[in-house]
Amino acid sequence: MGPGGAMCAFWRRVSGPEERRLQELLSYGLVALGAVSALLLRFIPMPYGRYSSRRFGWLLPARPAWVLQELPSLLIPLGFAACGGAVLAAWANRLLLGCFVVHYAHRALIFPLLIREGKPTPFFTFMLALLFCVYNGYLQGRSLSNYAIYPSGWLKDPCFITGVIGWLIGMAINIHSDHILRNLRKPGETGYKIPRGGMFEYVSGANFFGEIVEWFGFALACCTIESLSFALCTLFILGSRAKQHHQWYLEKFEDYPKNRKIVIPFMY
Repeated sequence: MGPGGAMCAFWRRVSGPEERRLQELLSYGLVALGAVSALLLRFIPMPYGRYSSRRFGWLLPARPAWVLQELPSLLIPLGFAACGGAVLAAWANRLLLGCFVVHYAHRALIFPLLIREGKPTPFFTFMLALLFCVYNGYLQGRSLSNYAIYPSGWLKDPCFITGVIGWLIGMAINIHSDHILRNLRKPGETGYKIPRGGMFEYVSGANFFGEIVEWFGFALACCTIESLSFALCTLFILGSRAKQHHQWYLEKFEDYPKNRKIVIPFMY
């Protein structure tokens, strides 16, 4: 038996009520992690991008750091998928796991190549992101490959259809907003500019808004505690990061649009 077969055999052995309970506890932990992170970010700015600092460890090149920190959320679910199983034989599970994998294929393999002279990433920030992707990659991948059971007509259910549409819209907003941010400066230009266009006309954290919509759509399509915990954690953390960006824009630019919200259009 090769390494892959041995790993699949291990996951088959640990499968059962105890691991299912562990999944539930980890889901509650993910929500708590998001809430605590949101609280801490009110007092300690997240050290990344324009806020990078050597106080949080030596600085790593942006592109390789991004690839390495995001890869676990791509490779771990793919590993579970390679092991197969009765649960993953259902098309609903395959498609939902595919949504998760598509997102992280983009974040780990495509997005880093598009970064233009990204700010170095502090080692502390890199490790936090890496551990989160290991944690969540296991949580979502294991749930959809081994525990989430759907009725035979789930692909036609309004929750699945509406959720997948929300996931697609959110991912499109996220990618488009990142494109706007990358192209704010022309070649040779330095400094910061006010982002305009797309959802940036409504919120300061348009890219964050897109990702929040994406994962709440995913949670609706999955209808699992694991996917809901991920969506809530995303809301807590990205909402706090958006507020940090919004405050920075207001302090940096006197002409920053005063009617622009933080991360939820027309609301917050």
